[in-house]
Amino acid sequence: MTLRLLQHRSDSGERSVIAAQGDAAHIVPGFTTIRALALHAIAQGIDLAAAVAAAGTGDAVDIAAEFAANRLLAPIDHEDGAHVQLTGTGLTHLGSAEGRDKMHREAAAVEKQTDSMRMFLEGLEGGKPAAGQVGQQPEWFYKGDGSQLVGPNDALTMPAFAKDGGEEPELAGIYIIGEDGTPYRIGLALANEFSDHVTERHNYLWLAHSKLRQAALGPELLVGTPPEHIEGASRIIRNGETIWEKPFLSGEGNMSHSFANLEHHHFKYDLFRRAGDVHVHFFGTATLSFSDGIVPQEDDVFEIIAAPFTLPVRNPLKRAAPVQVAVQQL
Repeated sequence: MTLRLLQHRSDSGERSVIAAQGDAAHIVPGFTTIRALALHAIAQGIDLAAAVAAAGTGDAVDIAAEFAANRLLAPIDHEDGAHVQLTGTGLTHLGSAEGRDKMHREAAAVEKQTDSMRMFLEGLEGGKPAAGQVGQQPEWFYKGDGSQLVGPNDALTMPAFAKDGGEEPELAGIYIIGEDGTPYRIGLALANEFSDHVTERHNYLWLAHSKLRQAALGPELLVGTPPEHIEGASRIIRNGETIWEKPFLSGEGNMSHSFANLEHHHFKYDLFRRAGDVHVHFFGTATLSFSDGIVPQEDDVFEIIAAPFTLPVRNPLKRAAPVQVAVQQL
């Protein structure tokens, strides 16, 4: 059974780590954060599953009840949010066969391909290189530091100036950098990458602006070798009624890039290998309500589910109050 790790905070503020397999879950004695558990495993030269087993079995936990009570946190954090980097890659997923065929026919029909189309096709050709080879680099973007990361039940708040606040159902790779600069993937989390698609559509060069938004993680960190195929559903709930729902696919079997290739092109930069830092890297999606003309409204709830995760990431949409910023000369 797949090992999942969760972070819990009691009503009194006491933190703990939970290990879950199947329907059973228990406290991992001796650890208050997944980051601390990961650093311990690195220091001991063992994997996370072995570190959990060596820690023993604490009290049983009903994770569904704890999720409903909003006691489960994002499965990674850092006491100093500046040491968490949120980044991602786009144009990485194949989508449906019909969608791929449509893209190829459109690409063949135009004299000059768009930059997006060129990048997608280059990823199809070179995104899964042979072992030891370097593949095509993907689109890459920056979302912010740990202050932009919200929990599985928390609101996703778009800035007052945002043109849109839209969901992106994805997988996120969670990483920690060892003392010698080695990146370690500690697991995968279900994620809502959350972007401003209206701003991006206006001008593709505004993609960087559209991605400077919050993001949410589901409560479970999936440990070990990632599944090739992950299938889930993304929906928007308004006033208790589902107004939009679609399946989404992820995992390497549904992607034009391998995880290893995406990881190489992120961690090849020295500044992303700073000892002790945490990285949350979003792997992209092919499913958006925006593509179907849906306009999310404040208080709508985004819900994303996918096996083998057993709990959703479920976030209401909010808009921040306007902030007046004036630069002063010193």
